[in-house]
Amino acid sequence: MRANSLAFRLFLWATAWTLVILIITGIVLSTLYRHAVERAFDRRLDVYLRTLVADVASPEEGSDKFPQSIGEPLFELPLSGWYWQVTRLDAPKKPEVHSSRSLWDNNLPALPDDRSASLGEARQGYAEGPEQQKLRIVERNIDLGDDGRYLIAVAGDASEIDDETRSFDGVIGVTFAALIIALLLTTALQVRFGLAPLTRISQGLAAIRSGRAERLEGEFPVEIAPLARETNALLETNREIVERARTHVGNLAHALKTPLSVLVNEAAARGSDPLAQKVLEQADIMRDQVARQLERARLAARLTVVGTLVEVPPVVTALARTMEKLHHARDIAIAVDVPPHASFRGEQQDLEEMVGNLVDNACKWAQSRVAIEVVAEKAMADGEKPRVRLIVDDDGPGLSPAEREQVALRGRRLDETKPGSGLGLSIVVELASLYGGVLTLGTAPIGGLRAELALPGE
Repeated sequence: MRANSLAFRLFLWATAWTLVILIITGIVLSTLYRHAVERAFDRRLDVYLRTLVADVASPEEGSDKFPQSIGEPLFELPLSGWYWQVTRLDAPKKPEVHSSRSLWDNNLPALPDDRSASLGEARQGYAEGPEQQKLRIVERNIDLGDDGRYLIAVAGDASEIDDETRSFDGVIGVTFAALIIALLLTTALQVRFGLAPLTRISQGLAAIRSGRAERLEGEFPVEIAPLARETNALLETNREIVERARTHVGNLAHALKTPLSVLVNEAAARGSDPLAQKVLEQADIMRDQVARQLERARLAARLTVVGTLVEVPPVVTALARTMEKLHHARDIAIAVDVPPHASFRGEQQDLEEMVGNLVDNACKWAQSRVAIEVVAEKAMADGEKPRVRLIVDDDGPGLSPAEREQVALRGRRLDETKPGSGLGLSIVVELASLYGGVLTLGTAPIGGLRAELALPGE
């Protein structure tokens, strides 16, 4: 998928939202799981806390008020991360502290005083214990009346919570990674196949524009079918409008030819009458102007039709053979260099007229050689359309820059000894401009005139 295509943008949009949703979901699940692990860990600590509270509040007769063990071997192992501590808060001199053997000479840190917690209510939290251990602590204040007030705390190694959470996060990460890959593949397939009808329409329109087809063909989904129908209807309407324009142009030509013919005949019958001569002169100008404007209207109408594509090699090759026969008496050699797939976007008869005028003009002025070269230029990255360049060189006398500006004028001839009306190059200029092309005159490498015609290509 190209970076600037709709499919690529949809894929990126879907991918971004999928990643955001899965990341948020992963964070929420990890947080919920950690809270669940903490609650289970707190329940375990609370069991030990209740045991301590019971031993302190109601010690067995004849036993020490502060137990040395509550049935868990970890409380006997030095610095194991599992500790208990009983502190008498109302001792006369300083608080009396009794703790598990695992604490050795250390004391458990107290949690921040929670004013909202009532007497006898447990508090939980994290704190740093001996050897920079991270501990999860549960503690409770109890008041035994004459027997004193006590702070009883039980701590467990919080690394168990972290390890359990990391393990869960790893499983979630692997699961979500597999899920992301599956969703991305599914999204890519959905975008690719979901937009395939639009790609077919784009390709069909390109074929119509290039002249390879006249309408959109094939079956389309119900969501796209109205677009295809309306496009075909628009193309058909365009053809009808152009056909009506052509008919009007033809009718206009016939309507003007008859009055002009009458004027010419009447003026010719009067012989050398000055008025008749003036009428003939102006009628000839009118015919020329009418012919030019009708030709421009005809060509403009053709250009409004969605593209026609003409293969250049057969046209140029046939014209070269024809011109060699026409100028056989002067022994003019015509060399042709045409790529096999050069195309012109326009009418074949217009291409033949433009190239024929250029080659005929070159043959008239050449001494012995004429060279025809065709260059097909592909579309550029900056949006420039493809073009086809036709270069005609001769080894004749050539033209100066001032003469090159004059020869393109309609009817202008620099040498009256050469046959022709002087309309050839001006016709080429007009036809080329209507197609958005241009004719450039320069100096040929073989010594004469170079005529370079740039036209829309494929």
